[in-house]
Amino acid sequence: MEVIKRDNNRFYIGENIENVLAEITFVPTGTDKITIDHTYVSDSLKGQGIGQQLVKTVADYARQEDKKIIPLCSYAKRVMTKDEEYRDVLIEE
Repeated sequence: MEVIKRDNNRFYIGENIENVLAEITFVPTGTDKITIDHTYVSDSLKGQGIGQQLVKTVADYARQEDKKIIPLCSYAKRVMTKDEEYRDVLIEE
């Protein structure tokens, strides 16, 4: 399993923030929400469930911070709306 790191409003996999192999970014939205606006997984990591791991990491972060998630990114939205695991943090619009 790849190590997921955190930098400001993103979680990523890679040596450093300039050389990411995968990332998910979010924007604070008010005091009690975050908006996932982008998910990226490089070709070298595709098919390994990395995107789902990144979504889970943001969901765990939201739970820890007592926030809800607006999944603006189409990938994150698809993952979160299909899996009951995210119902407690998901805001569907």
